[in-house]
Amino acid sequence: MNEADRLLPVAILMGGLATRLRPLTLNTPKALVEVAGRPFAHRQLAALVEQGIRRVVLLTGYLGEQIEASVGDGSAFGLRVDYSPDGPLALGTAGALRAALPLLGPEFFVLYGDSFLPVDYAPVQAAYRASGRLGLMTVLKNADRWDKSNAHFEGGLVAEYNKRAPRPEMRHIDYGLAVLSAQALADISQSPPADLADVYRRLSLGGQLAGFEVTERFYEIGSHEGLRETEHYFSLKEKP
Repeated sequence: MNEADRLLPVAILMGGLATRLRPLTLNTPKALVEVAGRPFAHRQLAALVEQGIRRVVLLTGYLGEQIEASVGDGSAFGLRVDYSPDGPLALGTAGALRAALPLLGPEFFVLYGDSFLPVDYAPVQAAYRASGRLGLMTVLKNADRWDKSNAHFEGGLVAEYNKRAPRPEMRHIDYGLAVLSAQALADISQSPPADLADVYRRLSLGGQLAGFEVTERFYEIGSHEGLRETEHYFSLKEKP
């Protein structure tokens, strides 16, 4: 594999308090909640290895020391894993990414720590590179099925992303995987917390957010209902 084809590092956002999953997350970070008998973060990392990913940076916060103790340096998964903890202040998703830039480099994937995505990373990276934009968001035609649709996708671009006030004509939703350049984070607020949703909106309105449409649904453990669905998915997938 030449350098141009090598998959970028993956930043996984794991700093949230996971209040919707309580009481499961009172003493356990969401990333380590067991899904069909295995910590969710272990499932995410194993899936990334299958994709050909070799470097991951975990952006931790609440109970992050437990994640580090469980995952270690990543060698058990065939990965190199580094850590970028929030510290005493919650940095927000965008602030955490900016703090991790020395570990991530000029371009990287972004994945939510509660999402499992049946998607091929290589075409996503290729589409980002071909677009010449500062970022790319994977989108799913959702029509409010799993959550409120928040993206207007047209002509290979996310023409508008609005998580806070989605418009009725929006038909797509943020799938949970993106590619960003470090430059995309240059203008975020210096006062934490800084939200990645605001970065995506700014990029979209500036014509700098490419889109990549996927067709297979996502799975998530951000809620008890989502956790049940994800458990069911893995139970069927791994049934002898």
